This record gives sequence, C-alpha cells and structure tokens, in this order.
Amino acid sequence: MPVTISNTYQQCIEACMKCLQACEQCLTACLQEPDAQNRTRCIQTLRDCIDICALSVQFMSRNSQYAKQMCSICATICEECATHCEMFKDSHCQECAKVCRECAEHCRKMAG
Repeated sequence: MPVTISNTYQQCIEACMKCLQACEQCLTACLQEPDAQNRTRCIQTLRDCIDICALSVQFMSRNSQYAKQMCSICATICEECATHCEMFKDSHCQECAKVCRECAEHCRKMAG
C-alpha cells in the first residue's frame, strides 16, 4: 500500500530539497572564497543543514512517526545556518540565508 503524503508534508519536503540545494551551492562557493578560513563555522553549519534537510525529507516521505521531531530540529538548524550565512555579503550566502529561513518556516509549521 503506497504511503500518502499530505500537502503540508509535500510543501515541507519541497522546501527542504530547495534548502539542501542552496546549502550545497553556498558551501561549494564558500570553499572557493579567499576568506574560506574565516567561514569555518558557517561551512560546518551548512553541512549540518544539508544533512538534516535530507534526513527530514526521508522521514516525511515515509510518513515516519518521528517526522515532526525531525522537522523541529531541521527548523532550528536552518535558522542557525541562515544566521551564519547572513554574516557574509556574497550573493550565494544571502540567497542561502533566505532559503534557509523559508525552510525553517515550513518545518516549524510541520512540527506544529
């Protein structure tokens, strides 16, 4: 029997996938910036954000009983990632911060 995904789940899954992609792109760009050494904490947070978004998508996709808890943690990490990215004025960091905040909002609703 197929797992049915609610519209709320589906919107959150899409937000997490968009966030994961933005974070991967930002991470790659940050590693190539001349001040990459100063971005260590940001880069580590980007990695955490990528991983938690992927895990949240998996939990929601299988309608796990723990999906809401995963989304709550995901929202926290996305907000932290946005805060770190906002410290840097590069367009990739600013865009990533925006996408992370949007994802956090969807995840908060999901965790409700």
